[in-house]
Amino acid sequence: MKINWLGLIVMAVLCIAIDIYICRRLNRNGYRWAMHFNALLALLSGGLVVAIGVLPMSNAAMSNGTFVACQYMLYTFFSILAPKALGMLVYGVGRWAKRRWAPIAAFIMAALVFGIMWWGAIVTPGKIEVRELELEFDRLPEAFDGYRIVQWSDAHLGTYNGHTAVVERQINAINALHPDLICFTGDLVSRETNEAEPYRDLLSRLHAPDGVFSVLGNHDYDDYVTWDNAQDKLADRKALCDLQTASGWRLLNDDYALIRRGDDQIVLIGTENFGDRPGEKQGNLARAYSGLKDSNFKIQLQHNPYAWRANTLTNSNIDLMLAGHTHAWQFMIKIGNWRWSPASIRYPEWGGAYNEGTRWLYVNIGTGMVGPPMRIGATPEITVITLRKKKH
Repeated sequence: MKINWLGLIVMAVLCIAIDIYICRRLNRNGYRWAMHFNALLALLSGGLVVAIGVLPMSNAAMSNGTFVACQYMLYTFFSILAPKALGMLVYGVGRWAKRRWAPIAAFIMAALVFGIMWWGAIVTPGKIEVRELELEFDRLPEAFDGYRIVQWSDAHLGTYNGHTAVVERQINAINALHPDLICFTGDLVSRETNEAEPYRDLLSRLHAPDGVFSVLGNHDYDDYVTWDNAQDKLADRKALCDLQTASGWRLLNDDYALIRRGDDQIVLIGTENFGDRPGEKQGNLARAYSGLKDSNFKIQLQHNPYAWRANTLTNSNIDLMLAGHTHAWQFMIKIGNWRWSPASIRYPEWGGAYNEGTRWLYVNIGTGMVGPPMRIGATPEITVITLRKKKH
């Protein structure tokens, strides 16, 4: 995580301008106690900007605890700035309309935004939403009708800084679903392998008759810290792979596995991360499985949903792809069955089920956090997909 000094300076100037205006208005209206309180918030914001700026957050030597603290400091800064800015907007509209309610409406807006932001930081990350769906396929072998797959994604174990309670609830919830197969679609950590060390025993508790399979996500390649040399970086990535193997998982790095039921079988293909940024196209579908257009029913595990249109649809007849990565940008609005996330600006397939004809993609919005330590409306997700043989 590198500091954008220009962005911080712009934010600092914006904060100063907002605070000067607010303090002047409060003083003019006789709310001196509120003016002093706002001044204290302004000093806190300034202190946070300085602290965030001087800490070397891209350094591999920085402890995960310090890194998480920096994320919360940055979030605190924005949780002060955003309510003030939106409150001012409401106040400005009210003043323009010459309404007496302008100050009260501004305060309500600021309090509401602040409350939503911290509910998303404190409460929502500890919840679990189990999403269940059935998908029908013509080519699914009869023996796999009713086959249950649980998908877990984007754990970002460093999020919890060694505290195991939330992750233990997630593991228990997965096992309680009694799946035939468990699939993890990448981003076990955010920066380094040591984030996952406190969770070794928990990860080894995952159990399904046909096994636990995983692929690597973009954060699992150690690209988000500055290493002293390439050897240390490669050693840390190997340690993460070894940790998964030691936990009883099978990591499919451009590899495949056959799942059998009597004389029938399906193919599970795992590809390394294939993303939309330069340097993120490690995955090689043809290397993972040579018979990409054979008659076998095929499921692909891939971290980034970008690969579905960029690679999978055109170069194979894979029936189902499971992906993660987007987190729904950790912000989602739901009204009934309608859902929207700003992630849709970048990803056409950002969360949920999508299809092209008889071929399906499911994008899991993950359980962990990266960047801002919050999930506003985007409740941590565990997905249960039941495969059905299409009846004619």
